[in-house]
Amino acid sequence: FLLQLSGLSLLAVGIWLTVDRDPFLHLLAPFSNQFLQLINIGLFCISIGATLVLLGLLGSCGVRKESKCLQLTFFSIILVIFISEVAAGVVALAYSSFAENILRAWATPVLQNDYGIDPMVTRIWNTTMTDLKCCGFSNYTDFMGSEFEDQNEYGLPPSCCHNIDPCSPAEAAHLPVQGCFDHILKILREKTITVGGIAAGVGLLEIAAMIISMYLFSHLDGKVS
Repeated sequence: FLLQLSGLSLLAVGIWLTVDRDPFLHLLAPFSNQFLQLINIGLFCISIGATLVLLGLLGSCGVRKESKCLQLTFFSIILVIFISEVAAGVVALAYSSFAENILRAWATPVLQNDYGIDPMVTRIWNTTMTDLKCCGFSNYTDFMGSEFEDQNEYGLPPSCCHNIDPCSPAEAAHLPVQGCFDHILKILREKTITVGGIAAGVGLLEIAAMIISMYLFSHLDGKVS
């Protein structure tokens, strides 16, 4: 029953991560596609959660029928899932350790060359800057010398001047509008802590389930079904 509850918790987290994705992360996806294909945390949580719910039913049937075969199957699948979760956690930690460098190397060139030119990039950056009340990646200087500034006669996005339009570099320099980098990192860390805490709890339940499964396996009378 607890295993099924943990599976439902992972399902809920997976759906939350899939639906409540920050617009900036959508923009980052094409750049780091090879990593996001490997670590799609939302879909991973959904698949593991659904599997744990089904395994809870399998374990209950194994106990009810006193079947060593079902108990051994239950233990084996839980072990594989546990190893997969540990591996995914290690890869996710490794990825997060150099995510800051990836963001820095990618964001400024995008703002310089694509903002104001590519509609999708422009829309997502505008949404990000408006929602987080920030300007550019590091600060307003990310737009200096950009295609957007050239097209707008040395103007900056309104978000850099508290949504005052037109926004000039001189005005932006005297306003306390920060870059989006710290805000984005805060969002990523908050989601990481939430997912990590739930995953740790689920991992402990899986270990307990494997111990109980082996205990029952060793005390069954040898029926196989």
